Amino acid sequence: MLIRVLAVVSLLCGWMPLAVPSASLGAAERLAAAVQIQTVAERPLSDQGATAFAAFHDLLRHSFPRVWALREAVPDAGYSVLYRWPGQQADLAPLILLAHMDVVPVEAATQESWRHPAFSGAIVEDAIWGRGTLDNKASVLAQLEAVDALMAAGFSPRRTILLAHGHDEEIDGRGGAAKIVEYLQARNENAWFTLDEGGAVTRDVIDSVDKPVATIMAGEKGYLSVRLRASGTGGHSSTPSQDTAIFRLANALSALEASPMPRRLIPAVGGLLDALAPEMPWPARFLINNRWLFESILLGQLEKSPTTAALLRTTMAPTLLQAGVKDNVLPNHAEAVLNFRLLPGDTVDDVLEHITTSIADEQISVSVEPGFFSEAPPLSDVDSDAMQVLREAVSTSFPEALVATGIVLATTDNRHYAPVRENGYYFAPFSYTPETATQIHGIDEHIGVQEYLRMIEFYQTLLRLAAG
Repeated sequence: MLIRVLAVVSLLCGWMPLAVPSASLGAAERLAAAVQIQTVAERPLSDQGATAFAAFHDLLRHSFPRVWALREAVPDAGYSVLYRWPGQQADLAPLILLAHMDVVPVEAATQESWRHPAFSGAIVEDAIWGRGTLDNKASVLAQLEAVDALMAAGFSPRRTILLAHGHDEEIDGRGGAAKIVEYLQARNENAWFTLDEGGAVTRDVIDSVDKPVATIMAGEKGYLSVRLRASGTGGHSSTPSQDTAIFRLANALSALEASPMPRRLIPAVGGLLDALAPEMPWPARFLINNRWLFESILLGQLEKSPTTAALLRTTMAPTLLQAGVKDNVLPNHAEAVLNFRLLPGDTVDDVLEHITTSIADEQISVSVEPGFFSEAPPLSDVDSDAMQVLREAVSTSFPEALVATGIVLATTDNRHYAPVRENGYYFAPFSYTPETATQIHGIDEHIGVQEYLRMIEFYQTLLRLAAG
């Protein structure tokens, strides 16, 4: 099947088909071996964790010796790895493919619920099973497979290609991706574009759209956790005052719920709507195509779903509450932690000002939780030359899919690279279904063997188009 796919790509792109290194089964086995190594994100890294990452490096060195030889030493980046494949034209800005080697842990209570053990790397039922097969070792290995195949075929890129693989993305990337960025800044390097996980080929996810939708995200949200601390009159519960800390905090939360951050339709989300409109039923299609007149109505409809509502504004979620020690004692203080996800264009300062203005209560202190904040990186250009290359690569590998834009609601290592790039995009070349959504960070994470081979083919196609 892979040879047939590559033959089609050769006709479209004008180059000879490439063979995946070794047999198809060999590529699957290499991913399976990677899954078996428990590179669980943690800080500080334990001896067991360090041993796992060292073993992972050994696997990569033996599996991809040609690519491993391209590594550059990055100071203080831990087990993160930067590969540099020099291009023929030094005046062309490089491109950077991102991925991460670390995975989230598996809850002990769920171990028995997996159809195949979480770190088994079992290849059964035409799939590779285990933690990391989707998030995000498949991207790490697929990128290495693609580069190795291109090198073996004698491909010589015009544009420098960098692969940046982090070891701590799941716990903020500050020990890996951020250090690689510092290294690139010291060299005054600026990338044409970066590509990380975030978008995918969604299937059966969007209501009323039967076709698969390949979303190349053009931005990601920032995040911020804020602690509200209300002060009030304490004492015995038999004689409560009208100035209790809990009531004061409750009023503040109610005020914030009643005054959300302003909604906006940013270009990346507008591009998503434009791509979907031809496939939507008449009322929705009419509103989208005429949103210059009906934008308020359209946004009101989008706000009815938590997922689409999150595309329109900075969201707020109360996640922690704490007050009191005994049922008959009025506490002097009550606290709540609120988690915000920042729409590109909204800053941490904007959110803090919104909070204090909405609450309007000087007896409530507002403080940022240490380490729990990150500005949203600038939104990337949805009409850039780099985006057109990405669209072509996606359409070549997934001809059955609509190609759309959007934004990532969570965070990735890509945000760290904003200072060293022209544009940053987000797309992992695999199918994302309602079932897949439960497997990422969940139970029974796995990827089909053919799906994984198509990932490898996508990265080859992208590199041919972007650096050929």
